[in-house]
Amino acid sequence: MGEARGRLRALLAERGVHGEVGDDAGLVLSELFTNAVRYSDSERISCALRVIGDAIRIEVADQGRGLTEPQPRRAEVDEEGGRGLLLVNALATAWGVQSCPDGGGRLVWAVLRDAGASAQPLSPKA
Repeated sequence: MGEARGRLRALLAERGVHGEVGDDAGLVLSELFTNAVRYSDSERISCALRVIGDAIRIEVADQGRGLTEPQPRRAEVDEEGGRGLLLVNALATAWGVQSCPDGGGRLVWAVLRDAGASAQPLSPKA
């Protein structure tokens, strides 16, 4: 996961996104990808990144083999996990789950805003 975060930060830097929002995007990617690995029973998981104006959209697609749709849950104080989607919810402007465009799985996405970027709306296609 460390390599993926590094690649994400490099891609964001190429697009002029730096600082805290890049760190937040790395954490969101880690949480979404980890959930796909842990809960989807997928053989293939893919990630995508889009930067449109001040919006950063992170997508993680799996084969949709999980028994339930991803949703935040309450973790007990002594539990090591169970807070990932709560973190995503806190860091992202919006996030959600949909079917993959090809119908072959599930796509979990999150949108973060870069306060330092010029304000342009996120395209409806994103």
